[in-house]
Amino acid sequence: MHPMMKITTLAATLLLAACATRPAPLPGETADVVQAKLGKPTSVYVDGDGGARSLEYATGPMGQYTWMARLGPDGRLTAYEQVLTGEKFATLKIDQATKEQVLRTIGRPAERSRVAMQNYEVWSYRYKEAGVWNSLMHVHFDEQGVVRQMMNGPDPMYEPRDRSSW
Repeated sequence: MHPMMKITTLAATLLLAACATRPAPLPGETADVVQAKLGKPTSVYVDGDGGARSLEYATGPMGQYTWMARLGPDGRLTAYEQVLTGEKFATLKIDQATKEQVLRTIGRPAERSRVAMQNYEVWSYRYKEAGVWNSLMHVHFDEQGVVRQMMNGPDPMYEPRDRSSW
């Protein structure tokens, strides 16, 4: 193996190990303690009433995980969860959920695109379907920012490029 490849592999391994050993925050901890453990969030979302908020820790655009640290109105942790799951996507109601609700529920997308024929904006999320399959969930919004459709399928980033070698 080339020496540069060994260094790159070692660096990637150490980075993954550091991420895996990061201590999870505990219910009741303050926002300051949560951020001391997890670092600066990738985004912060405030609930509609302005009391509770969610700290997003996204691994995108290529990552398949986003963690949300949910803080109550008192600023203390009420939940810490990985939100890019089939179960969490199922909580987004078609013809009801808005962009703001989607952001507060599952965080920022890995990719944004448009479907011109229906004039939909599409947010795509990489995730592991059932914890196994490399997948993309596509959330389609109309011009008013309401979810009109959701579709999932295999993530082409993980598909073999040349199937003739099979």
